[in-house]
This record gives sequence, structure tokens and C-alpha cells, in this order.
Amino acid sequence: MRVVVIGTGFGKHAAAPVYSSLGMDVEVISPRDDPAVQQAIASDVDLVSVHSPPFMHVDHVNAAIDHGHPVLCDKPFGRNAAEAEAMRDRAAEAGVLNFLNFEFRFTEAWAKLKQLADDGTIGTPAHLNWSFHGSGMRGRPYGWINDRERGGGWIGAYGSHLIDFTRWLFNSEVADCGGVTRIDGSPPEATAEDAYSAWFRMANGCTAAHDTGFAGAVPLAPRATLLGSGGSIELTADTTLVVYRPGEDPQTYEFPTAPRRSPPPALSSFLGQVIEAIRAGTQITPSFDDGVAVAHAMDQLRAKS
Repeated sequence: MRVVVIGTGFGKHAAAPVYSSLGMDVEVISPRDDPAVQQAIASDVDLVSVHSPPFMHVDHVNAAIDHGHPVLCDKPFGRNAAEAEAMRDRAAEAGVLNFLNFEFRFTEAWAKLKQLADDGTIGTPAHLNWSFHGSGMRGRPYGWINDRERGGGWIGAYGSHLIDFTRWLFNSEVADCGGVTRIDGSPPEATAEDAYSAWFRMANGCTAAHDTGFAGAVPLAPRATLLGSGGSIELTADTTLVVYRPGEDPQTYEFPTAPRRSPPPALSSFLGQVIEAIRAGTQITPSFDDGVAVAHAMDQLRAKS
């Protein structure tokens, strides 16, 4: 099987090695080399994997769809919900398989948190509190990630993952949300946030709070707390998960030290499922539908921040 990877950042350095490890024949194309992109997409490929900046998603995704290729798109899915819906609808009309790169669902500790929520370990889940503060955007040169008009900002870069996980965790869509955005350490000309604090009310009544940024002075370990009717779960640094229930000793699960394992285990798990889905001709999630749902929540959050 052959995959065209459009992207010289995450696409080249993360997705392409994973595809290679899974036995795919990989071609990496710069998203700014349009003739090469169009030539590659027009060729006989089994998958187009789009990892270009969000402002280029529409052109690259639509080109793949128009040639009838299964297509995977990175998050955030376009620059806004209107672009996301247009791509989703075009894929549906063409009948092509489509996948959205919310690979964090497949992080071992996140997946365990979801399993425990679903199996009633803490009763009925009610509230998620998630915090993560990194420093990766601090001092970086100005680029599209700092430009709101080009789809930049921490809400799209990381918040899209958290919003997707929140709706997946609670099996419910975002009904309402709001919050505040900040610019903690991006270049002075930045127009996109590098931090945000937000609240979410889900359609089923569950609630969530995200407090996160990526341009702080020092990085801090992520921490998540899930409250349920019969207990609570704490997840620290994506490596230690502890279940607390009344009258019982805490139950601890340990996971391999996160990040920087190569290839990334979560991405390997997801892309492996994508490849099997293509071979079987079966649509799986996360898909463009998930990208659209998250895009609507992000639009609402930005409008009310």
C-alpha cells in the first residue's frame, strides 16, 4: 500500500515514520510545492495523509476526495466549522473513507480513563478537569501557529484534542462553552492564543474544564481528574492513573513514560487501524464527522472568549 504524506513538520517527522513502520510505501511532499502535491494526489495511491497547516487543508483534502482517495486530515480540521463542514460533506458525497487525526484517543492512559468511565468503575461520570502547561511555543519564531487567520492558536493545536476527548469520554456533544484566552510567551505580533481556560457543558449534562497553555516560563506535568457518582480518577503526567472509591484502597495503574517514544505509540495504534479500515473498505472513527463537531465547539469557544 502507498501513502502520500503532505507535510514537512508533523507529517514528515511523525506520521511518515509510523506509516513506514506499518509497511506502507511513503512519499512525503511539501505542502507549499503545489505542482508536486497535485501530481502525487493524481497518482495511484491508497491514502492521502494531510498534515499541512490548517489554512491549506481545504485544497489538499478536496483534491484527494476529487481523485477518489481515502483521506486522513490532521487537526484542527480546517480553520473553522464552515470549512470543516464543506470538507466533510464533499467526502460524504464522494463516498470516500475519511479519518481525522485525533490520535490522542489512543494514548494508553487516556484510553484507560475512557474504559474506566464506560465500565462504571466510578459510577456515572459527571465532571472532567484537565490542566496542562508547557513551554514549547515560548520564544519560537513567528509562524502560522501564531496567526489566527491561518488557523493558528493553542485551541486548535491542543484544545481540539481535549475537546474531542471530552466528547468521546462523555459520549455527548458540547452544548455550550466559554472561557478566556491568553498570549503568554508568543512573539509580539501574534494574533492567536497560546493559552486558554474554558468551561464546557455537554448535551447530557456532564461538565468539563480545560486550563492549558504552551508558552509558559516552565513546563508542568499534565493532570486530569474525572469525578463520578461513585468515585474519582486522577491521571498525572499521562503515566499514573489512580482510582478512588469510598471505603476502598486506591487502585493504581502505571503506563510507560510519555512523550518522545518513537514511533509514538498512540499514532501507531490509530494509523494501524486506519490502514486496516482501508483494506476492509470500512469507515471508522475518529472521522471527519468528529472534526466537524470539534470545529463547532472551537468556533463557539473563540466567539465567547
